[in-house]
Amino acid sequence: MGNRFQVKDRFADGAQYIDGRLRAGTSGQSHTVIDPATGDEVLTYELAGTADVDEAVAAAKRAFPAWSAATPGERSDALHRLAAVLAEQADDFARAESLQCGKPLKLSTEFDVPGTIDNTAFFAGAARHLQGQAAAEYSGDHTSYVRREAIGVVGSIAPWNYPLQMAAWKILPAIAAGNTIVLKPAELTPLTSLMFAQAAKDAGLPDGVINIVTGAGREAGEHLVGHPDVVMTSFTGSTAVGKRVAEIATATVKRLHLELGGKAPFLVFDDADLEAAAHGAVAASLINTGQDCTAATRAYVQRPLHDAFVARVAELMETVRLGDPFAPTTDLGPLVSHAQRDRVAAFVERARSYATVVTGGESPEGDLAAGAYYRPTLISGAAQDSEVVQSEIFGPVLVVLPFDTDDEGLALANDTPYGLAASAWSRDLYRANRATRELKAGCVWVNDHIPIISEMPHGGYKASGFGKDMSSYSFEEYTQVKHVMYDNTAVAAKDWHRTIFGDR
Repeated sequence: MGNRFQVKDRFADGAQYIDGRLRAGTSGQSHTVIDPATGDEVLTYELAGTADVDEAVAAAKRAFPAWSAATPGERSDALHRLAAVLAEQADDFARAESLQCGKPLKLSTEFDVPGTIDNTAFFAGAARHLQGQAAAEYSGDHTSYVRREAIGVVGSIAPWNYPLQMAAWKILPAIAAGNTIVLKPAELTPLTSLMFAQAAKDAGLPDGVINIVTGAGREAGEHLVGHPDVVMTSFTGSTAVGKRVAEIATATVKRLHLELGGKAPFLVFDDADLEAAAHGAVAASLINTGQDCTAATRAYVQRPLHDAFVARVAELMETVRLGDPFAPTTDLGPLVSHAQRDRVAAFVERARSYATVVTGGESPEGDLAAGAYYRPTLISGAAQDSEVVQSEIFGPVLVVLPFDTDDEGLALANDTPYGLAASAWSRDLYRANRATRELKAGCVWVNDHIPIISEMPHGGYKASGFGKDMSSYSFEEYTQVKHVMYDNTAVAAKDWHRTIFGDR
């Protein structure tokens, strides 16, 4: 196996980052980060308990007045410095991300890390453009304008599939708008979230602006969401856990942003470029070993192209190279854990009773047997109401179903509880435009599937949640809109007062 990132010395003081320093958790329980490619121990650390959450929130609360009072230019400068530090440490971030997640180093190096640096640079600029409605005399006697103000301490929870990017998506808009934050990363993958907070300190951000508590969801996570000094929660994860987060947050009347599960349709019309669609489907279904809530999971292919599409996708999937995440030739790494690998395998095994596994459907043997690997898997012949079509598998599995009319294809694509992402494949402009209007998803691609950019929002419809990550739209989540109104008349006894007392 390739050269791994050495973490034990770096996190010898613990895996909690509170008020500008690393420290150990106080829950009395430990957790071990495992390299999913080998099953080897990476780091054992003490989990955060409720007392650690309290201290992190208190640190964020202390830092809030000064940080929120900083000028947009000062916050912008700090984030520009952070982007530069991240760029200097890009190799360490990429290797740490691949180590804890099992994703190929080429994905970490070319997607996760540069995407995070770009996102940081974007919010460095966006910090100077917190805009409200133009000032005007809407009543005739008053001047009105809108202020956007920081809301306070944000308590966010990030998932394990993109630990670095998801940490950045939570932290950056929050602090760019003048808030402070306590982030709880997944226990499986805390390394790059902690490194991000350390990089922020290296860049000169004040202590307490960014805090990381690494603990179990039922203890640290629920306490963070319900904390009385936390005014907003942003959560990315499964819909089931999102419902629990919503219950806790609404009980304390918190602002809430949820980015939940997905089951993205990949809709191929009969005039599509078959080769482009097949290559797109393989890349979009296998990115991050399929552990992506926007990954293509349901390919609906108009009947004239269906059989050829299945054959070509199977052929391409069989060329995908599984291997050591640190090897330059590896295309597909392991899933994040053996438990996740077994969960995916169980979906496929159950599907054998009602569908056809065209290719894949097994774990490799030999040198990769110790890791959480699973071969790229293509399933056909499943019914629309079957488990593999309706449920989020979160692995390298693509299900292909046929459709006849455009109406049917669009209806099938929308026929799940989720609505995070979708794509439409067609050479016909009108057909593609109709799909972008009618597909119920927060992001719709045409003749591509997966690319994201910092300037555009990311978020879902239906059971995929609400609110936006990335882009200036995210400031809707992280700012309070205040209407300010000035009287322009200097008249003591105003005419409208007579509706309350006295006569005209």
